[in-house]
Amino acid sequence: MTRDRSLTDKSTSAAVSAFLRRVQTMPAVRAGSGRRGRLLFTIDATASRQPTWDRACFLTGHMFEATRALGGLAMSLAYYRGYGEFMATPWLSDVDEIRRRMTTVSCLGGQTQIQKVLDHAIAETRKERVNALVFVGDAVEENVDALAHRAGELGMLNCPGFFFHEGGDPFAERCFRELARLSGGAYAPFDLSSADTLRDLLAAVAVYAAGGREALTRLPPQRSGAAALLTHQLSGRR
Repeated sequence: MTRDRSLTDKSTSAAVSAFLRRVQTMPAVRAGSGRRGRLLFTIDATASRQPTWDRACFLTGHMFEATRALGGLAMSLAYYRGYGEFMATPWLSDVDEIRRRMTTVSCLGGQTQIQKVLDHAIAETRKERVNALVFVGDAVEENVDALAHRAGELGMLNCPGFFFHEGGDPFAERCFRELARLSGGAYAPFDLSSADTLRDLLAAVAVYAAGGREALTRLPPQRSGAAALLTHQLSGRR
C-alpha cells in the first residue's frame, strides 16, 4: 500500500510540475488600466460533485486573497447540474457574495454540459476580455469534436482554459488535456486529499488572470505547494 501511494504521489507531482511549466511559458496578460482581471470559474455540479463543491466554496477566498496586491479579481461563477440546468452569476469582486451564492447551490444528478461552459466563456470574452477560464470536473459525456472546436475559439480569443480533473477517468483526462491545449491553457489532476495543491494551483491561475506571469514572481515566498514552486521556477529565468 505504501509503495502504491508513493507511485501515485510521484505521478501527481509530475503532472502538477507539467502544469506549472505550461503556465510559466504562457504569454503575459494585463487586465488593463483601472480594470480588475476577470476569471470565469466553472464547476461540474452533478450529483457526485458535492464534496468538491464544498471545497471550492472554501478555496474562493484564497483566490481573491492571492490577487489583492494586484488590484483584485472579478469572478463569475458558472455551473451545470440536473437536466439541462446551466447558471452563471454576474461578475463579482466580493468574495463573501460569491460564497453566499455558492452555499445556496446543491448538486443534482445529470450529464455533463461542458459545451455550455465553453459557449458562455466565448460569449463573455467577446463582450469584454476574460483573462482565464477555470473548469473543475471529473467526466466528459459530450461530443468531443464539438468541444474541441469551441476550445479552439477560446484560444483565438486569448482566453486560456485551465482544466482541473478530479478522478482517474482516462477518457476525461484525454479530453481535458486536448481542450486545455486548444485553448492555450493547461491541465492538472487533483483529488480532495491534496487540497493544498488545488488551493495553490487555483491561486496561481487567479494571479495569472489578474496580472500575468510577472505577478506570479511576487507571490509571498512562504506560500507552500504549487504556487511557490512556480514562483521559484520563474525567479530562475532571465
